[in-house]
Amino acid sequence: MLEPNSSMNTVSPLRILFVSHAYVVGVNQGKLQAIAQTGKAVVGLLAPSNWKALEWNRLLPFETPFPSIKTYSAHVLFPGRGGAHIYAPWKIWQVLNDFQPDVVQVEEEVFSLCAFELAIWSRLTRKPLVVFGWENMERRLPLPRHWIRQFVLSTAKLIIAGNRDGADLLRQWGYTGLLEVMPQMGVDTQLFAANMRLSEERNDQLHIGYLGRLVSEKGVDVIFAAVRQLQQQGLNCQIILCGSGSGEESLRQEAQKQQVADLVTWRGAVPHHKAPEEISKFDVLVLPSRTAATWKEQFGHVLIEAMAMGVPVIGSSSGEIPNVIGRPDLVFPEGDSQALAAILERTIREPEWREDVRRYGMTRVYQHYTHERIAERLLSLWQKLLKPKSEAYPEAVTTAHIEVPE
Repeated sequence: MLEPNSSMNTVSPLRILFVSHAYVVGVNQGKLQAIAQTGKAVVGLLAPSNWKALEWNRLLPFETPFPSIKTYSAHVLFPGRGGAHIYAPWKIWQVLNDFQPDVVQVEEEVFSLCAFELAIWSRLTRKPLVVFGWENMERRLPLPRHWIRQFVLSTAKLIIAGNRDGADLLRQWGYTGLLEVMPQMGVDTQLFAANMRLSEERNDQLHIGYLGRLVSEKGVDVIFAAVRQLQQQGLNCQIILCGSGSGEESLRQEAQKQQVADLVTWRGAVPHHKAPEEISKFDVLVLPSRTAATWKEQFGHVLIEAMAMGVPVIGSSSGEIPNVIGRPDLVFPEGDSQALAAILERTIREPEWREDVRRYGMTRVYQHYTHERIAERLLSLWQKLLKPKSEAYPEAVTTAHIEVPE
C-alpha cells in the first residue's frame, strides 16, 4: 500500500513488475526506462536467461542497459516458444517475494503458460494482474489452452491489446474488464531522430524503402509491381530493401520478372541500432503486408520509427496498419499495386503534400507513440486499478509538453 508521508506530503511510488521475453533485448526496454524516469514507479523486470531466437537458432543474452530497472533472470523451459515457455514456480515466488510488486504486468498472450503462472499468483495474493497481448486472429486452441485462456481472462484486472482487432477478440472471448489498446512499446525519439535524415542531400530519385522480414506475407513484391508502373510513366525510383528471410530468393526472381532488378538495392539484415541510419536513406517507407491464413499485421513498429524521423509512410490495409498511420490517403488495399503506385506518384509530383505527410507523421508519433507517452498512459491505467493509491496521488500522471522537431 502507498503510505502518505505527513512531513513531506508525498507517497511511495508504485512497484510494477514486468514479465516478458521481449525485454531480453536491451533496446526494447526503453518504455520501462521511461516509466522509471518519471519517479512515480519502481520498475522490476523478469525475463528468461536462456531465450532463443528460433529463426536463427541463436541464444539471446539478457541485456541490462538501464541500472534504474531492477532486473531478474531465470531459466525457462521451451525457450523461444512464446506461448509455451514456463518458469519454475519457486523462481517466480522468489522474485515476487523479493520485489513485492503492487502490480504485475505480463506481456505474453492470454493463452500462454507464463500468463497462466502469474494468474495463479494473482488469485492467491489478490494483487492485480495486467496482461498485454498482440493476438489479432481467431484460431483453434487445444482444450487445455482454451481453459488457460479463460482462466487468465477471468483473473486479469486490465488487458492491453496491441491492436484494435485484438481488443475485439478479447471481448468475443468473454473478457469484460478494463481494456485498452496501445503498442507494447513506443519509439525512442533520440535514436530515431528527424535531424539524421534532414541533414542528408537528396537527388531527383524517389528512394522507396522497406525494412522487415523478406517473406511472402510482407508483400514486398507489390512494391516491385508498383515501381514498374511508375517506371513506365517515366518516374525515377529506387527501391531499398533492408531485411532477410525465407522469401528472398523468390523476391529476387520477382524483381527480374517485373524488370526492376536494376532498381533494387539489397541491404540484408539490419541490427536495430543501425535501423535509423538505413531509414535516413529513405524518401518514403512502404509496409505492403498482406493477410495470410494464420497472420495479419499486428502493428508495424517500423512505421512509427520512420514517422519519428520525418520519413513519410505508406501502408496496406492489413491488420493494424491503417490505425497506426491514421490517414486514409496513405493506405492502399493490400495486394493492390496500382493503388500503391498512385500514392507513390503523388509523393513524387506533389512536394507540398509530401511535406504535409512528413510533418503529420512526426506529430502523430509525439502525440501517441513515444516511450514517454506510453509510460504516461500505463501509469494512469495502473492507478485506476489501485484507487487508494490514485486518490493519495491525484496528480501522478501529467501530459508532458510535446515538441515536434521541424
